[in-house]
Amino acid sequence: MKIIFPLFLFMVLFITSCNINKFIPKGETLYTGASFNITAEEKLKNKTNIEATLAALQRPQPNSNKLGLYAHYKTQKEKPNFIYKFINKKIGEAPVYQSDVDVQKTENLIVNRLENLGFFYSNVSSKIKKTNKRSRVKYNITVKEPYTLATFQLDNDSLPILNEIQQTLKETYLKKGDRFDLNKLKLERERIDNKLKAIGYYNFNADFLIFELDTNQYKTKKFDLYLRLKKEVPQKALIPYRLGNINVYPNYSVEDKASLADTIQINGVNFIQDSLFFKPKRLRPFVLFKQNQWYNPTKFKTTSKRLSSIGAYKFVNVQFDEKPLQINDSIGYLETNVLLSPLKKRALSAEFQANTKSSGFTGPALSLSHTNRNLFKGGEIVKITAKVGYEIQVGGNSDDTAGLSSTELGLTGDLIFPRLLFPMNLSDQFQYAVPRTKISAGVTYLNRSQLYSLGSFNSSFGYQWTANDYAFHTFNPISISYIRLANSTNEFESILNDNPFLRSSFDQQLIAGMTYNFTYNELNNPSKKNPFYFSSNLEISGNALSLLSNKTNEQGKNTILGVEYAQYIKLDTDFRFTFDLKKEQSIVTRLYGGYGYAYGNSSVLPFSKQFFSGGAYSIRAFRTRSIGPGNYVSNDNATDTFFDRSGDIKLESNIEYRFPLYSFLKGALFVDAGNVWLRNENETLPNSTFSEDFINELAIGAGLGFRVDIQGFVIRLDWAAPIHSPADNIGEYQFTPSDGIFNFAIGYPF
Repeated sequence: MKIIFPLFLFMVLFITSCNINKFIPKGETLYTGASFNITAEEKLKNKTNIEATLAALQRPQPNSNKLGLYAHYKTQKEKPNFIYKFINKKIGEAPVYQSDVDVQKTENLIVNRLENLGFFYSNVSSKIKKTNKRSRVKYNITVKEPYTLATFQLDNDSLPILNEIQQTLKETYLKKGDRFDLNKLKLERERIDNKLKAIGYYNFNADFLIFELDTNQYKTKKFDLYLRLKKEVPQKALIPYRLGNINVYPNYSVEDKASLADTIQINGVNFIQDSLFFKPKRLRPFVLFKQNQWYNPTKFKTTSKRLSSIGAYKFVNVQFDEKPLQINDSIGYLETNVLLSPLKKRALSAEFQANTKSSGFTGPALSLSHTNRNLFKGGEIVKITAKVGYEIQVGGNSDDTAGLSSTELGLTGDLIFPRLLFPMNLSDQFQYAVPRTKISAGVTYLNRSQLYSLGSFNSSFGYQWTANDYAFHTFNPISISYIRLANSTNEFESILNDNPFLRSSFDQQLIAGMTYNFTYNELNNPSKKNPFYFSSNLEISGNALSLLSNKTNEQGKNTILGVEYAQYIKLDTDFRFTFDLKKEQSIVTRLYGGYGYAYGNSSVLPFSKQFFSGGAYSIRAFRTRSIGPGNYVSNDNATDTFFDRSGDIKLESNIEYRFPLYSFLKGALFVDAGNVWLRNENETLPNSTFSEDFINELAIGAGLGFRVDIQGFVIRLDWAAPIHSPADNIGEYQFTPSDGIFNFAIGYPF
């Protein structure tokens, strides 16, 4: 009810927002935009891009939000409703009328922009179409054959910088036959400027370059392009610069009064601090500057990023001070000052969560974290987190699960070193970012009422590093989990007795091995039109312990210190691809696959490592752990079902169409499909193994969703209904809205 009422209110406002004609003044029409009818002498290349360029010239832009416009009108009353005042504050828009649009000025802008695109002597006319207090402008455009590039060369003389420019032209953006494009010429100047700065030309500027065109050599519409330096370019812009003194202030403040007497020099870099705040030998690998190297803005940006990644500094400020030039100097020098302003050493944070899961468990959780930065004066961070949570099942598939509760207590400690703890020095191998070493340990107590209690200990030692803007690695050569099942009730023992494979998965108390994750993520880069995401995880457990183990238990399993250990390999991959459809619309696709193989000391994967399907981040038409394995049909005991429905193999695919509704409110239409399977036959779970007929065993569902997206914080409500259930007849595919369920979650599903 708490969720449905706001949605109902919003729909009322949406319907009301359509009735805005009564607010439009007499003699005015609401401007709804423009269209462009382009006629060309020959086939026009990239017509869609040209139309988009012209559409951006509209001033003012038409209203994009009916609800915001309606709220604006309502707030003009003497006593507006507080709801409309709130909506107007968030997404309100003042009306844009046809009288606000200067059509003649827009025509002139279109002619100018077409000339910038190489279409000279174009003709533009316009016509205003009015209907039902709305108006729209249609621009009729006739373009001539564009001018194309014949040759491109540099006006050269004896200046050294011109020789450097000549070298950069090997990578020019401008190619023979290209249409004249002013924006492309600007990009070429910026490219040359970036190349020159990368080899030391600190004071050079793209504005010092000028292009000249000559069309007199051709009877057809071609031109020769010449590049030269402008007259009276400052002398300091024509010479390269080297780095002179490099000074780093590890504990900088405005009142900093450190003197040269406080200086320690390491590999040509001066570390200046009143008292020891950060050990210079630990900070030096983060600084890529070296004395006498050419100035390079890439080194500057990368150094700033590396220093910010330590986690001990609030601000990183790199300043370059020029030394005075003499008349005949052919090289300049820069003094480099790196000013580092620390964060507070200690921080305490609290996080309160209200969890609602599709399995029916709902309840609060509270976590408290204490952070200690720069613990050993080398950028080390210690974070200790305590968590307490309580959940009760208020819904489910059966009355058998109603009233089940779960209590969780946890304590976790992380120690992070901003460097590699490794026998050899490998810091020179990582130029983009300095790797981190992370040591973690934690204990958790979980009590499932009417079933069991579980105590666990987890620890890991590993490395994290960023390879470039998109690639991230995590490698844990040591990963240990110890799980002990206690206070098992008769009901849960009955479940285990009915399923020997399940009992075996709980007997694997010790999990020790290595893990590796690779992630390639373009989703956060706005310059990527169709971003791609890929992530893969690999786990290998038990091999090292098998070399040390020399004892067996009553079941014939190998043990280490009297504890049975798991032996398996597990791999999963997650592919996501986004198709940008413009106007904030996109189609997002996902393909997930996972495979686990138990061997040696294990006949089945540990329960915590098995795959399951269903829920708010999976197949949304089915509840968590309500799918599979395979075509398996469970009995009526939903508690049984929760433990039965997992497997060694998992396949899932999703496709979702995302579109804007109003301001921060987004919509989605989606289809999900997937299932889990066992690798080997299990007598207690018939029809559960993976086979060549797996396509017909996929659970399929479809639905729609609403998302409130406020600066990346997403609250999501999805409704989905099944199209096909693996437990049904294989040939039955029917959308059944009556079986639809709601999923309330935080964040996008993928």
